[in-house]
Amino acid sequence: MELRQVRYFLAVAEELHFGRAAERLHIVQPTVSQQVRKLERELGLDLFDRTTRTVTLTAAGHAFLPRARAVLAAEEAALEAMAELRADQLVTLRIGTNAGLGARLEQLLADLAEDAPHLTVELHSAPPGPRLQRVRDGELDAAFVRGITESPGLDLVPVWRDELVVALPASHPLAAREHVALADLADLPLRIAPRAANPHLVDLITTACHAAGFTPRTGPAFTTDQDTLAAIGTGKPTWTVFYASKAAILPTTRTVFRPFPPPAPALQTSLTLRPTTSLRRLAPLLAACRKQGDA
Repeated sequence: MELRQVRYFLAVAEELHFGRAAERLHIVQPTVSQQVRKLERELGLDLFDRTTRTVTLTAAGHAFLPRARAVLAAEEAALEAMAELRADQLVTLRIGTNAGLGARLEQLLADLAEDAPHLTVELHSAPPGPRLQRVRDGELDAAFVRGITESPGLDLVPVWRDELVVALPASHPLAAREHVALADLADLPLRIAPRAANPHLVDLITTACHAAGFTPRTGPAFTTDQDTLAAIGTGKPTWTVFYASKAAILPTTRTVFRPFPPPAPALQTSLTLRPTTSLRRLAPLLAACRKQGDA
């Protein structure tokens, strides 16, 4: 039995006319008649009663009709599934990035390249608000965010926690320690961005300092990574914080990074996506994120 025979049978069964069935199938009538006869011989049953004026279904034809429809529906479903698979295998993922991903982002991209070489990854940098809106609008397939627990119209998938480390002058006595406690930084000015620019980070550090028994002394604002590290390394002693994954890839000479004693201050990083986004499409990205979360 061939699928085309089933298709020809169904067209005749619905039209009850070989000529109209042929027109619908865009083939000549003799071909339809020949293939339906061939199907009947294979089944050992007549599917149609034919007269010079009418075509009607036999009892066998009526019994075969729903099965024929099921066969063609299964064919259509299989073709759709394969089309979706081809699309997934030739996909471009547009990902919004968060500042400070550093070594995590590098390793994540390396894992994607190894585990899903068919993917093309486009990275897009934008402030948190516009980044989230671009996910809502479908301009980005997903985006990393840090410190956010909910966002209207989006799903948030926690992927890992980003611990902070302290950056301080290499010449400072604290730099010789394996770990630096927050309380030991109470007398040094803190370089940090204005709260409006990074409320989650500022609130985290302020709360952690209060828990350590002091209110941080505000120093010059954190500007860029390079300028802030240079100022810490050459000016009056100050300190700031970096995400450990970012610190891992930053070159320094006069400045050092030191971890805090456990539990270190940390912010949750999540992947935001639209509820309607195919999880199969994002499966390689989610798997790569899980690897980073386990690291």
